[in-house]
Amino acid sequence: MSAGWVAGSVRARALARRRLGADAARQLAACGSLADAAQLLAATPYGRGLRSGQSLAATQHAIAGTILWDLRVLAGWLPPGGVKLMRALAGWFEIANVDELLSQLAGRPADDFFQLGALATAWPRLRSSASPAELRTALTSSPWKDPGGASEHAVRTGMRIRLAARIAALDGPAPVWAAGAVALAVAAERFAAGRPLTGALRGAALTLIGAGAAEAGTLGELAARLPPRLSWVLDDISAPDELWRAEAAWWRRVERDGFTLLRTSALDRLAVLGAIAVLAADAQRVRAALEIAARGGGPLEAYDAVA
Repeated sequence: MSAGWVAGSVRARALARRRLGADAARQLAACGSLADAAQLLAATPYGRGLRSGQSLAATQHAIAGTILWDLRVLAGWLPPGGVKLMRALAGWFEIANVDELLSQLAGRPADDFFQLGALATAWPRLRSSASPAELRTALTSSPWKDPGGASEHAVRTGMRIRLAARIAALDGPAPVWAAGAVALAVAAERFAAGRPLTGALRGAALTLIGAGAAEAGTLGELAARLPPRLSWVLDDISAPDELWRAEAAWWRRVERDGFTLLRTSALDRLAVLGAIAVLAADAQRVRAALEIAARGGGPLEAYDAVA
């Protein structure tokens, strides 16, 4: 194990200890307003990006930005081989940027872009796209590959599936996380949206969850045909409008696996992966708590269901 991985994993574990945690996040959700919740957050590591009077969307963006900043700092501690890991894990932020770019191109209001720095896969080139067609061309010539169309749905779906494929190539529990995300995407596309599987999603489904599951005709069949390592993904989900519960369970699985890696891994890349999983799940929980607080702070049962 190299000195770079030792230093990086020590730093990653230190970052993970700065997370807010489930109890404190629930206190945020109990706040009577977004302003009250933001005031509580100001004294935490999430406070660095907060500004007085921010909207819910801007506050949630700042929470995600804190995690990105941690990733960028952590990347500086890792050996050269660690950049590939960090770019894969930072792929969500590049997708979020493209989502905002698509909104701009459609003439809708858009949030600020995340500053990816050295963790960008292709963002500087994608950013210069002046039309959806140009964006598709730029994606096709990048590691993101052809999303299968220039529509917003095609680009968003294609990039998310490519990200899942990149995560699936990592070590430890990451392949199971990726396959679980693809299973949820298949369920949403087929049985919530009522669309057939095409392009990158179909290819990823065949590869990561198997042909039987990919060809399932009902949500129940999909759950029954998932390989044993993915049986948890749709556990107790009987209808498409319950898929939000499956997504919440996915995040709980990622966090649980992350804690396991932090407890059991040596000072290596798996410790880094575990820390980032824990930090990402914490940020997701905080973002959910802020949304509950912005609605008046209750009922907390709604927060507990998604967190």
